[in-house]
Amino acid sequence: MKSQDIGVLLQLVVSLKNREANDHYWLSSRALATMPNDWRDWIKDDEDNLSHQGVPSSSLNDQWRARYSVRSLALETGISKSQVSLSLNRCMEIGLIRKDRKTGLPRTNTQALYNFIVHGLRYVYPTRPSEITRGIATAFAAPVLDNRLFSAGEWPLVWPDARGNTKGQAIEPLFNSAPHAVRRDPDMYAMLALLDAIRIGQPRESQLAAKLLAGHLGITP
Repeated sequence: MKSQDIGVLLQLVVSLKNREANDHYWLSSRALATMPNDWRDWIKDDEDNLSHQGVPSSSLNDQWRARYSVRSLALETGISKSQVSLSLNRCMEIGLIRKDRKTGLPRTNTQALYNFIVHGLRYVYPTRPSEITRGIATAFAAPVLDNRLFSAGEWPLVWPDARGNTKGQAIEPLFNSAPHAVRRDPDMYAMLALLDAIRIGQPRESQLAAKLLAGHLGITP
């Protein structure tokens, strides 16, 4: 299993939540309910909203199915189509993806993914703060944990990114294109930031992040 596989699994969760919300727009109310109004920690440009336009109601079913395609998953995560395809196959083989009985679409095994993140992520994909740089706030500094936790460090934690608004200590993203993925959807931003809090935080911090992550995954911890 590769770290980018987690990005694909989380994107499948986002796709399902948006489909179940039956919303013509890319921002689901469920996602925004956990994020402050100004949740974007970067300089916006037109690219951020390219794939999130409303569609005619007559084509909604086709639109939602298209979101599960390799092409769409690659667009949203920034992972290449060939690597997305390999990720889907790997996760299917180990039981982290199952096909929906009604639709045949791939669905993340959220309980299994949650268990792996909580109990194994920090050991399989460890990270630690490094140089001071400009980037996108993550872990304790991200909007999803705004005013909930305070890092013991002098600087906030960031994913290095030229468009980021926060100056802080760099940590390596879980996968290379994570900064691209978080700009596409608030839920993706929240979940990837929570994953960083889990893999770098102390027990109390990790437990709070895990509880919030369970809510985004739609499971009971």
